[in-house]
Amino acid sequence: MPSTERLFSYGTLRLPHVQLATFGRLLEDRPDAILGYRIEQVTITDPYVLATSGQEHHPMLVATPDPTAAVEGSVLELTAAELQAADDYEVDDYTRVTAPLRSGGTAWAYVATAQP
Repeated sequence: MPSTERLFSYGTLRLPHVQLATFGRLLEDRPDAILGYRIEQVTITDPYVLATSGQEHHPMLVATPDPTAAVEGSVLELTAAELQAADDYEVDDYTRVTAPLRSGGTAWAYVATAQP
């Protein structure tokens, strides 16, 4: 069985139609929150991502020094190949990093490439 990766999602990768288009299946997930970030919006111009998500504006995690900051979302369980598919789906405005979860431990998360 392939190894499992954990990806924190707070936006379009939680949508069933985006998961089906990106991974070919619906992913297992559980509610959680990521710590040390806040949400901003990014305008999507990539035609594939626009067509897949159906949304011109996507949420984006931006690091904050606020120790109480948390963003609600879901931890998705996926294979290494599916994590690469998620990388291919996300536009260059996002960078994948490991980040702390409220439940403990860490997960991959897509955050703003350009931090303020």
